[in-house]
Amino acid sequence: MDLLLLNGPNLNRLGKREPDVYGHETLEDIESRIRALCMDHNIGLSCFQSNHEGALIDRIHQAADDGTYGIVFNPGAYTHTSIAIRDAVASVNLPVVEVHISNIHNRESFRQNSMLAPVCAGQISGLGTDGYLLGALALIRKMERE
Repeated sequence: MDLLLLNGPNLNRLGKREPDVYGHETLEDIESRIRALCMDHNIGLSCFQSNHEGALIDRIHQAADDGTYGIVFNPGAYTHTSIAIRDAVASVNLPVVEVHISNIHNRESFRQNSMLAPVCAGQISGLGTDGYLLGALALIRKMERE
């Protein structure tokens, strides 16, 4: 079984966009780190990033149909606004770990509410890009227990 690393809007700009908030690592750096972790556990990894809500929804649906075990998902700003992405996560029978590089609960009030958290297996926020590793590791451990 494979994992999906899914990233929403503006995350393609990591390393360039507000490095004081999001750090200097690029999305490709993060993908390489998660891929190495998955390889250590003989698990495949698919990566997808889009700035478009519908494309993210389509990829969530595809994951449910293609045998993906779970999703590590940084929905970016859609975290706070997208009922459609929330419904897509709720519609699939996959564990989804919501990840945020910054601590969304310690930022502007409009960033503090997650539409997705109630339908996700868990949420990791504020641990920088290590949150991705922790999310992937949580899913790997869950997979290995089943």
